[in-house]
This record gives sequence, C-alpha cells and structure tokens, in this order.
Amino acid sequence: MNSNEFERRRRQLMRMVGPGGIVILPSAPARTRSRDVEYRFRQDSDFYYLTGFAEPQAVAVLVPGRANGEYLLFCREKDPAKEQWDGLRAGQEGAVNDFGADDAFPIDDLDDILPGIMESCTRVYYTMGMYSEFDARMADWVNSLRAKLNKGVHTPQEFVALEHLLHDMRLFKSRDEISAMRKSAKVAVEAHKRAMKVTRPGMHEYQVEAEFRHEFRRNGAWASYNPIVGGGRNACILHYVENDAVLNDGDLLLIDAGCELDYYASDVTRTFPVNGRFSPEQRALYEIVFEAQRAAIEKTVVGNHWNEPHDAAVRAITKGLCKLGLLSGSVARLIKDEAYRQFYMHRTGHWIGMDVHDVGDYKVGDEWRMLEAGMVTTVEPGIYTDGSRKVPKRFRNIGIRIEDDVAVTTKGPDVLSRGLVSDPDAIESLMSGA
Repeated sequence: MNSNEFERRRRQLMRMVGPGGIVILPSAPARTRSRDVEYRFRQDSDFYYLTGFAEPQAVAVLVPGRANGEYLLFCREKDPAKEQWDGLRAGQEGAVNDFGADDAFPIDDLDDILPGIMESCTRVYYTMGMYSEFDARMADWVNSLRAKLNKGVHTPQEFVALEHLLHDMRLFKSRDEISAMRKSAKVAVEAHKRAMKVTRPGMHEYQVEAEFRHEFRRNGAWASYNPIVGGGRNACILHYVENDAVLNDGDLLLIDAGCELDYYASDVTRTFPVNGRFSPEQRALYEIVFEAQRAAIEKTVVGNHWNEPHDAAVRAITKGLCKLGLLSGSVARLIKDEAYRQFYMHRTGHWIGMDVHDVGDYKVGDEWRMLEAGMVTTVEPGIYTDGSRKVPKRFRNIGIRIEDDVAVTTKGPDVLSRGLVSDPDAIESLMSGA
C-alpha cells in the first residue's frame, strides 16, 4: 500500500476527531503458541490501517493540531543484538523516515511522555476492551493525572470508542484497497483452480489443503483463515477444519479457502465432485445454490439494503428445494416460517477487507444498512443435507457452498474472484483438463 494512503487515512481520522482530541492505538501483542514458541506476528488491523507499521510493541498517537507534530509513533529502539535473533527493527529514525511519523520515541518512554500529551486534550479516542493489559495502563495514566488536579493539571473529560469512527472508515474501500483485494482474490482463485485439477478419489483432504498453502506462499500470501476442506458429509459441517479424511469416489468436496496478501483478505468457496462428475442429485442441488448466488449478486448494488442479497438467495433456495420435494408448501409461507433453515442455516455474506469478517455495522439503528460504493462483501449461499431420515437417501450428506468476494460500485457488482469457474459444466471441464 502506498505511504500516501496511510497518510490520507490519518488526516481523515484527525479531521473527524478535531482539535482537543487524541487518538491512542496500541499494536497487537505477540502471542505464545506453546511454551517459548510464538505465533507468526500479525499486526492489529486498525493499527496497520493507520500506520503501515508491522512491528509489535508500538503505540500510535494522533493529536490534531499539535504544534510539535500530530502523528507520534512509540516503537522499539534499534538493537543489533536482538535484531540478530528476531529480525530488523525500524527504530525511531525509521518510524519518521519510512513510516511518516512526525516524531518517534522509544516504547519504553511511553509512561513518561504520553500522559503529558494527554493532559492537554479533552477527548480520548481509544479501542477500549481490545487489549486488557493496555487498558490497565490507560487507567493508570488517567488516575495519575487526576491525582494532580489540585496542582492545576487537566484530565481528559471524555473517552470515546475509536471504532465508531475508524471502523466506518474501513468499511469504505479506496481504489487502492480494491486493487489490493483483487490481487488477493486472484491468488485464491489460482489456488482453487489448482485444487480442482489435482483432486482425485483416494487423496486425503489435507493433501488438497497443501495445494492451497503452497500456492499462497509462492505468491507471498498466507491463509487468511484455516482452510475448510470437507469431503462428503464433512461438507455439511460449516466450520470443519480437521481436513484429515479420505476423499471418496462419488462424493463432493467443499473447499472454503482464501488468502491474505499485503494485509487484505480473500474468502472464496467452491464445491466440486471428487471424481470430476456431478451425480444427478448433486447437480440438482448445486444448480439451486448456483442460481441463488447469481440472484444474490444481482442484488449487491448501490441503493439496496444489506439484507436484500440474502432475501434473494433464500427465495431461490426455497423455490429449488420445493421443486425437488425437499420442502413442501407455499414458498412465501416456507420463507416466513424459515423452513429453509433446515438446509440453509447461515447468512449470505459478510463484510470483507483487512479482516475476513471485516468491521462495519450491518444495521443503522433498527434498519438494515444501505449498500454504497466502496463496500465489499462476500456472497455465499449454500445447501447442506444431513443424514436424517427426513431427507431422501439419494440427497443425504451433501454440502454445497459457492462464495465470491463482491465490491459494490456505481456500475454494479464487481466480482473480485470472477476468474474462478462456478458453472457446473465449466467445473467438470476444468477437472477433466479440457
């Protein structure tokens, strides 16, 4: 992401905060995986969104109108000995020269410097409750300032949840962000194509998962969430991640896998036959989901509200299940009674961006939010039949989901993952090598 993008975001946020306000945003802490082994560090999305700074043990501070610098960055000092073990650090010089800070200080000086800056401010904007250890430090700073009230020291009069401003900013993607998400989706698309081409009966789910991880890493990306690779009845488990079963001839394979590239996520799902050919029953259910997704994407346009794509998918799925005899009754009554939830129990989409389930409100007050240009959502209807005797035997244990990432634009829906086939005939053709 261009450094100008981060500066633009900081300027926009500071305009909303206004004089007298201060924004305090800590980085994500390092997390222990087991004993003395840590997880690969991934920066807090809010922090990175404003700074582009990917190191731990840092605090970003924005003080609109401050004469001695509006953007301050507290970070680790350069330390050749520690850098030999853990990697290079930007240090205070790098924070200014490479990351646009007006001034930078050692993170160890935070307790000495930040309270003095806070005392000149009336409002503190802060992500409360995100990191408990930092919450405690904030409380200590405020208490120390209050203890000096009789000496003429001022304290902030108001604490404001930063996410109300920042998350609404993040909901609307810029041109550069859409471009980054398109690149992330392209990598995911190629990984799904690769999986379709190599899958054969007798393979294990984890062998297919390995194809995704290989494609992601060879393109500089990481999995944006644990891939779901579920064959047969495992496809009916919505958050299945064991990925250790054998893929059987005649089963479908549902793969929900996306990547994160330059801090932007993709989230793509396809379902295809392990042996390369849909059975009549599999195809019948698949075509219902395929039609539902197309109907939902058509509704993902400026001026519609958030729930209209879901309503469109529900109508298509309910109609289709009635035609197959899996539901009976009037479509309107079945929808009102939510009878479809036996087979389709989740929503049709979610915001996506720096986080797979990205920030942003779905409702404003009691009303669904209106879709606007710059928003990006997944569109992912599905049908899942279990082994219940209520389901005809030929339709049992089939799980199908089709998911794409869709940007809302003034020209209509822009499917960022459009390079991946979803038509059943096209899937069979791709798998056969035609």
